[in-house]
Amino acid sequence: MEDLKSIIRNIPDFPKKGILFKDITTLLADAKSFQRMVDLLSHRYVGEKIDKVVGVEARGFIIGAALAYKLGAGIVLVRKPGKLPSETFKKTYDLEYGTDTLEIHTDAIKKGERILIADDLLATGGTMGAVVDMVKELGGEIVECCFMAELEFLDGKKKLPEGKCFSLLKF
Repeated sequence: MEDLKSIIRNIPDFPKKGILFKDITTLLADAKSFQRMVDLLSHRYVGEKIDKVVGVEARGFIIGAALAYKLGAGIVLVRKPGKLPSETFKKTYDLEYGTDTLEIHTDAIKKGERILIADDLLATGGTMGAVVDMVKELGGEIVECCFMAELEFLDGKKKLPEGKCFSLLKF
């Protein structure tokens, strides 16, 4: 995993002073690394009978779509308000300084479907916690929340269902 981690570039003081931003675009742009990352993540879920992968705006769309393809599952998008064209279910959640809102189509998940939620990075867990709530309220059974990378020192796992979180790379 160290070879994949080494491709992710660090951007100091982005988006604000004191933050060391993990820029995954360097890994995504490297064909062999991107393929390896998707293969490693998808291999974990082979045989799990995943019905749909939920991708979280925006980089989660990349990870989620690749996983859905590899697993023969559908892809469901969770977006910021006003971006989905049909009837949506909305969830507002707390951030460190304020709130944010996400939406999902009300018909995107059927009761009892097995759902894998995918995103690029687990940080504080606030966004993913809101997505977990949305999937449950629509009747989905969460198989796991998976991430390409996790910032362990932020302890975002605490906001997710116990034992239902996997991160390929840990920082």
